[in-house]
Amino acid sequence: MKNRLKVLRAEKKWTQADLAAELQVSRQTVNAIEKGKFDPSLPLAFKIARLFGLPIETIFEEDA
Repeated sequence: MKNRLKVLRAEKKWTQADLAAELQVSRQTVNAIEKGKFDPSLPLAFKIARLFGLPIETIFEEDA
């Protein structure tokens, strides 16, 4: 699954650790999601979307 998490995080000038703290996950989890090595659970995806004030589909998109 592709995502815009790294770009969105950079726009807020947050480190991976900052975002991880906001989401209550590890920095390694944020890194894995950003690199596409891990797809977040649905509850975590909703939490990310709420944090950035965007629809889930704007942040995550299915690989073609």
